[in-house]
Amino acid sequence: MREIVLDTETTGFEAEGDDRIVEIGALELVNHLPTGRTFHVYINPERAMPKEAFEVHGLGDDFLRDKPKFAQIARDFLDFIGADSRLVIHNATFDMRFLNAELTRAGHPALPMSRALDTLELARRRFPGSPATLDALCRRFGVDNSGRELHGALLDSELLAEVYLELVGGRQPDLVLVGPSGGQADAAGPRMQPRAQRPRPLPPRLTEAEAEAHAAFVGKLGEGAVWLRYSDA
Repeated sequence: MREIVLDTETTGFEAEGDDRIVEIGALELVNHLPTGRTFHVYINPERAMPKEAFEVHGLGDDFLRDKPKFAQIARDFLDFIGADSRLVIHNATFDMRFLNAELTRAGHPALPMSRALDTLELARRRFPGSPATLDALCRRFGVDNSGRELHGALLDSELLAEVYLELVGGRQPDLVLVGPSGGQADAAGPRMQPRAQRPRPLPPRLTEAEAEAHAAFVGKLGEGAVWLRYSDA
């Protein structure tokens, strides 16, 4: 199974307005393991970078001026994510809105929301009432985010990949309980195989001396001792 963990950085919050994507970072997982393949690009937003966005991302107009426009990198981005790989995104609605707005402007079809797995929603279902930001989840799972002084798309994708694997099973997401028919165990719990009978009983582990010592101890407890009720069980 191929998945793409991705993050975008933008000039603001209005995907359908004047705000644009300034950075995309993504990495590939195959069967929940990082392959080392990444996609990372800075993008000229074709507009001035707002002060608030600069303070969050550290990306200014001078830095972005000579970077490619989204239309120039759109094909490479689509080739990297593939036609049907699942997109693992924190707060997926936000990123998908921006990606689809940019793709539409560049003359490409929009990505269906059904491709996105939202780790924000996943975290809220697993830990209701607890903070579910990427930083909070890094702290919860012991993921080192000390290098995250500013928001950066590739770094955030790398952190999110670690968080995602913890959310889906502590780095063992494919471990499932299997019932006797070979199918996955149902919601009531794992189905147990009938216990097999040994062809020959195991020999007793108690020595004769130990059995005699136990009988002498029980005899001192009196006729009301609980032990005596089960002596023949």
